[in-house]
Amino acid sequence: MKNIQGIQLIMESNEELLPDFFMDFPYICSCVEFDKYIDPVVPWHWHHAVELFYIKSGRVEYTTPNGKWIFPAGTGGFVNSNVLHSSRVSSTKDGTVQLLHLFDSELLPGGISNRIEERYIRPLTDRSGLEMICLSPEDPGQAALLQKIQAGFELEEGSWGYEITLRQLLTEVWLGLLELACAETEDIHKNKDTAEKMKAMMSYIQDHYTEMIAVDCLAREAHISKKVCFRLFQENLHMSPLEYMREYRLRKACMELIETEKSITEIASDCGFGSSSYFGKLFREHFNCSPVRYRGKWHDCNRNRHE
Repeated sequence: MKNIQGIQLIMESNEELLPDFFMDFPYICSCVEFDKYIDPVVPWHWHHAVELFYIKSGRVEYTTPNGKWIFPAGTGGFVNSNVLHSSRVSSTKDGTVQLLHLFDSELLPGGISNRIEERYIRPLTDRSGLEMICLSPEDPGQAALLQKIQAGFELEEGSWGYEITLRQLLTEVWLGLLELACAETEDIHKNKDTAEKMKAMMSYIQDHYTEMIAVDCLAREAHISKKVCFRLFQENLHMSPLEYMREYRLRKACMELIETEKSITEIASDCGFGSSSYFGKLFREHFNCSPVRYRGKWHDCNRNRHE
């Protein structure tokens, strides 16, 4: 199991980069140590892989275009393929740890275009509007699924039969999730085109964040009106286009503070803030500390880890 303290995004698409994802066995097991994040937030992203998670300790809030969910310790859930989502710590207490199974759904049937894939995989991954399935230990059936999810984390990677045993556990969980999804009576229809428009606008921001970006430009990129652009951001990301641009620029500034020795003025210019005073004001409002203090805290953390 790999311990992670942040994610990397593919610049062109906002898709999460999965460097240890190998197509001969497309699966990653991760432990998210939120307390080692200086800002305990996983920003908006998506990935083709599906996500199964279990909250080992603390509380985690997930947000998707259709809503927000709070997951306390002992609960878990499923995030569907290609779904935009973000997460953050939802508790003031220390010790928030999340365990993740990330895998390509093709792992279960052993390929595409076969009976298993058509009958059991695609009805879940292709279901319009299905973003999240929440699992609670209070429901006996869901508790059994949570136990299987946990059992997958306890397997010894590299041991004899590891891949077959893991795939069997994930398949059993998948069947349970499919039953839960099929049992829902609420119509959760959502226009698939909306997600593509959002990804196009988010990608434009990533490509041009160093420049002045007008909302009109974002709207043109997605072939929609300025009014619809504002509505889609609010409905899907629960923030305005300008708020998303500001958050993305701040995340890029954080990376430059950590990874470079550039001056605050240079970073402000690189990340599209215009002036260092404006950058400093926004940074303090978001992180409750100055850029200089943030850089010092990060360097102190790295120094303590290596001592």
